[in-house]
Amino acid sequence: MSDSFYPFVENGTQDNSDAGSSLEVRYPARIAVFDDAAAAPRVVVVEPSDIRTYLEEITATVTRLASEQGGRIPFTVVREVVENLIHAYFIEPTISILDGGNTIRFSDQGPGIQDKGLALKYGTTSATAEMKRYIRGVGSGLPYAQQWLQDKGGSLTVEDNIHNGTVVTVSLVHGQSPSPQMQNNAFYQQQYQPQYQSQYQAPQQYWQASQPQQQGWPQPQPYGAPNPWNQQMPAQAWGQQMAPQPWQQGAPMQTPPQANLPQQMPNQFAPVAPETAPATKPEVDLNDRELLVIEYLRTHESVGPRDLVISYQLSESTWSRVLSQLEAKGLLSKQGGQKRRLTPQGQQLLGF
Repeated sequence: MSDSFYPFVENGTQDNSDAGSSLEVRYPARIAVFDDAAAAPRVVVVEPSDIRTYLEEITATVTRLASEQGGRIPFTVVREVVENLIHAYFIEPTISILDGGNTIRFSDQGPGIQDKGLALKYGTTSATAEMKRYIRGVGSGLPYAQQWLQDKGGSLTVEDNIHNGTVVTVSLVHGQSPSPQMQNNAFYQQQYQPQYQSQYQAPQQYWQASQPQQQGWPQPQPYGAPNPWNQQMPAQAWGQQMAPQPWQQGAPMQTPPQANLPQQMPNQFAPVAPETAPATKPEVDLNDRELLVIEYLRTHESVGPRDLVISYQLSESTWSRVLSQLEAKGLLSKQGGQKRRLTPQGQQLLGF
């Protein structure tokens, strides 16, 4: 193969002193392409070969598959992260292509990265002399990829795999929600948490601010709170004697003729009969993202994952899961493709 893929590595043939080296490709790389969030991914396998061919083939294949989905992450960023697999000794590499090719997750089951903050700083490296035959080894790969993505409004995160190894996620999806594990990571909280929180408006505050003030009725409460319409209204004391008017002070109260009494008190003072009270809204336990979807449908006839990405950010796969959850709760129904509409129960929830 051409050495132009590794212009920084000295040319020359490999001698036999590396026989039995730990830097040996023994595992195939599995690339999972999530074409549809509701379907299982298709898997492309890159078989083991010599190290340079292996790294080049993984990079080229991932870039091609992501581009076919509409992804905009460039070849150079993919290459820098793929080369990082050498630190994991190429143990069980798995790459997932998500969000229409704009999120790529690289995982392995190697020794892992103990200090993730240092791994994202220029000039820090754990590359051995043997590794430097195949990569630069100057601590520039991940910091460069992170800088490029941040300049484009994206992100790069580094976190632990489930048991062993590392997961590196690169994404151009604005407002990409980090995993719960990453949100609890001290380095992430220091570097990214303030920015993430400023991008994501608290749904409960948004919900309350969007409600009209209703005179004479209890104000709307967040879903899951006691239903305000079930509260007992104070009874009107009809039998109490009215106080005399100023010009009648000192004179005994006289009941006016029955014919002069109004047949019905004004509406604003009339007690609300139980049968005329507003219909009780269904009490459904909804999380923050589900509330955002329901509120979106207050002013739209239907909703799909892409509509929610445009309105509230996050990723299409995230909103697909939220829509499926609301469909399971009976509030939405599928209308072909990925679009959903309110069911009668969902309409009742919004008071339609």
